Amino acid sequence: MPTAASDEAPVLLRVHGRAGHLVLNRPRSINALNHAMVRLLDDALTAWERDDAIATVVLTGAGTRGLCAGGDIRSIHDDVRAGGGAASVAFWRDEYRLNARIARFPKPYVAVMDGIVMGGGVGVSAHGSVRIVTERSRIAMPETGIGFVPDVGGTYLLSRAPGELGTHLALTGSAVGAGDAILCGLADHYVPSERLAEFTAALADAEVSQVVAEYATAAPEGELAGQREWIDSCCTADSVEEIVDRLYTSGDHAAKETAETILSKSPTSLKVTLAALRRARALTSLEQVLDQEYRVSAAAITAPDLVEGIRAQVVDKDRDPHWSPAELAQVTDADVARHFAPRDGDELGLAAGTGSR
Repeated sequence: MPTAASDEAPVLLRVHGRAGHLVLNRPRSINALNHAMVRLLDDALTAWERDDAIATVVLTGAGTRGLCAGGDIRSIHDDVRAGGGAASVAFWRDEYRLNARIARFPKPYVAVMDGIVMGGGVGVSAHGSVRIVTERSRIAMPETGIGFVPDVGGTYLLSRAPGELGTHLALTGSAVGAGDAILCGLADHYVPSERLAEFTAALADAEVSQVVAEYATAAPEGELAGQREWIDSCCTADSVEEIVDRLYTSGDHAAKETAETILSKSPTSLKVTLAALRRARALTSLEQVLDQEYRVSAAAITAPDLVEGIRAQVVDKDRDPHWSPAELAQVTDADVARHFAPRDGDELGLAAGTGSR
């Protein structure tokens, strides 16, 4: 049975009854994921998958702000500047394998998506078999704002959201609450935060379905259902430029604000994100999409926008990224296509069965 070395470990491993608890434990950074945490999670799943005494795995985050704010992007910034990004690509390789493993885990995997859940946090939670949100949940794939593209299976999830809601969320990076997360297929059940402690305690000895039936209730109504008409009509366009144009001319104030939000993001990231979503719709498995995302991520790290976006958001915090190219019209089809090109000798290989453990 795996055990955490101490309460200072970045992932705490605890067993209550027949439930194995994974606690992301970097609360000062809202439990941002690093490579060591990915390895610890994977090792714990290996042990608990084989342990008949463990019937359920429960994922939570330490602290009060959220489950996980995403990957440790400052370390990616530093790695690219100092070493060209090799460590970051190795991190993504193991992280995406973990995402696929969570989706196929043979025992109930209960993810408590309380508070902030973004980027890599979505990857370790939204592929689980039972996904819990609360009134405090704020879930997002905000990658276009840092010069990156939704990954960790995010393009798989968003490409399968109703209508064009996933396109809207991917391009804008907007966070959604509990009701909209359930609508978009990012979560399953709503449990009020004041009942979370009871909920997770009850998983020690009861069937997950019974505990969910006892504690889950109707989620507060979200916003996206009422915006579906203009989102679907605008975001079905074949290019980011056309989406923005439709948003501006739709006559809806919220649509115009959405256009302005999109135009603040990395032009290259926007175009690659739209292409990745459209391609993901045509792929049949999460593993195929993760293979594609690995190519995209490894290509993105060689372009200037990722380092610049992270600099602006978390290093200098001036919130004034200088994208290159600076305009959508300057991003060529070739710029987009290179993100999807096969990587000679360095494919993730999940769909082919060569990348799993």
